[in-house]
Amino acid sequence: MKIRILGSGTSSGVPRIGNDWGACDPGEPRNRRTRVSALVEHDGTRILIDTSPDMREQLLAADVDTIDAVIWTHDHADHCHGIDDLRQVFHAMGRPVIGFARPATAAALEARFTYAFHGRQGYPSTIDLRPLPDRLTIGGINIRVTDQPHGTIEATGLRFEAGGVSIGYATDFNIMTDDMLALYDGLDVWVVDALRRWPHPTHPELAAVLGWVETLKPKRTALIHMDNSMDYATLRGELPDGVEPGYDGLVLGA
Repeated sequence: MKIRILGSGTSSGVPRIGNDWGACDPGEPRNRRTRVSALVEHDGTRILIDTSPDMREQLLAADVDTIDAVIWTHDHADHCHGIDDLRQVFHAMGRPVIGFARPATAAALEARFTYAFHGRQGYPSTIDLRPLPDRLTIGGINIRVTDQPHGTIEATGLRFEAGGVSIGYATDFNIMTDDMLALYDGLDVWVVDALRRWPHPTHPELAAVLGWVETLKPKRTALIHMDNSMDYATLRGELPDGVEPGYDGLVLGA
């Protein structure tokens, strides 16, 4: 099983509009970050995590036009506003895309994108939306789920297990709960939000993430959802062994 980081950036991406690279070196390709999303694959099964506004370019870069399911972590724009591009996946597969979300996320998505789930004016629905339980299996991939505090809402934390490999995906949270510690314990790969170096009200800062790495002891950790203060080469030079800045197109797993 492997995970491909499709997008590693925060809601504004890197660079921000206006070619604002902040502290990031524009000559380093791994500093160019689209909005956060990922693809988990095992033995022919593909699971998309979130539908970022950059999803079209992300799936073109990954040479992917079919998926077995999409899981939405929450309904914030940088995680779901590429949902229209699932229409082309629908055409490629010849059937609606199966989607999973927690109840609050599902309700928000259905209200905002009613046509995608129920069709409109002769256009068919392109997504078969289903409740996301605490545990499920898609293809040969076992998935465990928990709810993560993300400011005033909750996002979804995910653990994937298949082929003797365990991968955790933790984006958009600001508190580490006991349930989250249990979910992310002993991973082979942990892909985790590390927005910046100083505190933020709804995302973890780098020091907090490194503290959790010491506690959870994943074999390999990749940082995502990074803003333009997080230069790739600078991070590579200061992060401990086993921790690295993620980048668009990075593949981890076995």
